[in-house]
Amino acid sequence: MSVSFAILLGFLLFSLGVFGLLSRRNLIVVLLSLELLFVAAGINFVVFSNLHKNLEGQIFTIFLIAVAAGEAAIGIGLLIALFRVRKSANVDEAKSLRG
Repeated sequence: MSVSFAILLGFLLFSLGVFGLLSRRNLIVVLLSLELLFVAAGINFVVFSNLHKNLEGQIFTIFLIAVAAGEAAIGIGLLIALFRVRKSANVDEAKSLRG
């Protein structure tokens, strides 16, 4: 895979993630968009790490995968709590859960 193709792929995934994050109000779509942002950043880290012949980008990508897993677990927990209380997965409904 060429460097320009990988950078373009990362840019397209990042753009799709930002679009999904800003345009949708469903919590599931917001979580998936965040995962797309993390994947795009990981692709860019790996590509530039390979380009510069060092391992820091790949090590940081492994850390990024762990953070994404934690984010997904917390997000799914919040989604379950929101759905039990409000019977909706809309992000605007979550604002009303504050004390």
